[in-house]
Amino acid sequence: ERADQLEAAWAETVRVTEAAWATDDPSAALANATPYLQGFGHVVMAWVLLDVAVAAASSIHSEAPGKRAALDYFYAYELPRVSTWFDVVEHHVTICRDVPVDHL
Repeated sequence: ERADQLEAAWAETVRVTEAAWATDDPSAALANATPYLQGFGHVVMAWVLLDVAVAAASSIHSEAPGKRAALDYFYAYELPRVSTWFDVVEHHVTICRDVPVDHL
C-alpha cells in the first residue's frame, strides 16, 4: 500500500515538474520554487522512510515497530500535503512573483 502511495506521489511530481516548465517562461516556473521544493522534499522523505521501514522489517533487530510507526505517521499526515504544494505549481499561480516590491 505504501509503495503504491509513493508511486502516485512520484507520478504527481513528474506531472507537476513538466507543467511548471510547459510555459517556457522560467520566471513563471520559478515563481513557485518554494512550494515545489517542499513537495519534492516530502516525496523524497516518503521514499527514504519506506526504504528504512522495509530494511528494518527484514532486520534481525527489533527496530521495525518504531520505523513502521514513523512511516505510517508520515504517509498519513505529511505526504498528503504534497498535493497542496504542487497545486499552485501546476496551476502557475504567480501571486508571490507579481506583488510589487513597494507593496512588501
